[in-house]
Amino acid sequence: MSSPFIEAFFDEPTNTVSYLVGDPATRAAAVIDPVLDFDPASGETDARSVDTILDAARNAGWRIEMILETHAHADHLSGAPLIKLATGAWIGIGSHIRDVQRIFRPVFAMDTLATDGSDFDRLFDDGERFALGTLEVEVMHLPGHTPADVAYRIGDAVFVGDTLFMPDYGTARADFPGGDARTLYRSIRKLLTLPDDTRLFLCHDYKAPGRDKYRWETTVGDQRRHNVHMRDGIREDEFVAMREARDATLAVPRLLLPSIQVNIRAGRFPEAEANGVSYLKIPVRSKPARP
Repeated sequence: MSSPFIEAFFDEPTNTVSYLVGDPATRAAAVIDPVLDFDPASGETDARSVDTILDAARNAGWRIEMILETHAHADHLSGAPLIKLATGAWIGIGSHIRDVQRIFRPVFAMDTLATDGSDFDRLFDDGERFALGTLEVEVMHLPGHTPADVAYRIGDAVFVGDTLFMPDYGTARADFPGGDARTLYRSIRKLLTLPDDTRLFLCHDYKAPGRDKYRWETTVGDQRRHNVHMRDGIREDEFVAMREARDATLAVPRLLLPSIQVNIRAGRFPEAEANGVSYLKIPVRSKPARP
């Protein structure tokens, strides 16, 4: 099986890994899960992470034709619109983004949000295949973390999004609206039926205890034998009990509220108000005072 060119870009503030993936035969390239730098305290955005990817592609002669999102991220804002503006590339995501849009439209009272996925240029179904130069990209629908998660299989590499982390760290949380631990278990088992030497590229790393370096590449075989949550022998009910108990202890991601509002719109901010400024919403849920 062919091997694409792969260059990783790690954003430490959000622990996110973006990828430039290219076909050496044609120099056609894709960017997977790009990050828009965002400061929630000031509301300011910065294009430095996007510029780093664009400069790398330009200097090496890669032609960026597509931007592939593995899901609507809850921990960083997408830089897809900036890459599209700079290159003319189209933006794609799994077709179940419609479910995520329907879930979050009432949460943020986003009355003008389309829930048909039309903010994106391409919507992918499970098993769909399309070309990246002479390489074939296969879409794998892997719900559980969210209803819309997909992985992209390109040659001998699979870009798995948030479904799996490094074997010493485990698996994605499944407590966001529309997430489900049992569904996540079955999606991971589907992923782990691929050949043992299949390379897996992750969207995040948080350095498991005892590890001093960030890592984001592993293999199906390593995951099957060593993943602390999903290694061979761990049953579905055991995983679900562990995942649900663990998720109950996790904090809300720092950028969840701005990220969801922007990312379900393919990285676009809401239309500017009369003063020329775009605004994001913060749902306020007040707990009653103790008597």
